[in-house]
Amino acid sequence: MQQQIKDILQGSIDVKAQILNNPALLQTIEAVVEKITTAFKNGNKVLFCGNGGSAADAQHLAAEFSGRFYNDRDPLPSEALHCNTSYITAVANDYGYDVVYSRIVKGTGKQGDVLIGLSTSGNSVNITNALQTAREIGMITVGLTGEGGGKMKNLCDYLVNVPSNDTPRIQESHITIGHIMCQLVEERMF
Repeated sequence: MQQQIKDILQGSIDVKAQILNNPALLQTIEAVVEKITTAFKNGNKVLFCGNGGSAADAQHLAAEFSGRFYNDRDPLPSEALHCNTSYITAVANDYGYDVVYSRIVKGTGKQGDVLIGLSTSGNSVNITNALQTAREIGMITVGLTGEGGGKMKNLCDYLVNVPSNDTPRIQESHITIGHIMCQLVEERMF
């Protein structure tokens, strides 16, 4: 069993090493940090959406901005769009699950805000619909996906596509990249 544990850890390390050695991907992460920082400085907000484990990651990262990361500081306006279960269940029941995020983006998003969609496949319909709505509003769209980017690729101003097709390794990288973004944004803001 220890060898299996080592193999899993090595798989995670290997994916992160590919990110570390990908200048284009690092440049995209840097650009996203700058866009988020500019949005906050201009009084805009950052919204997150995802499904399953990606929803948990979205909520985690939103909390890092609205709560704190390393420093005691003022909160930054950020939220995960799935946290209102009454809204989610009502919209899913009345209109369908495919529009649970796009409707709330349309209702609360504004030009200059940032929408970050997390989907390991890049093909989650409710996320692609939200990104399309965000683009129509004039929001900055960011996708965190796996290799290739799926359908989200053409809907994102910035695509952070982790070089893997293994869902757990992608999600581990998403949270690492998200933490990098939170740390660097916090440093630039405060």
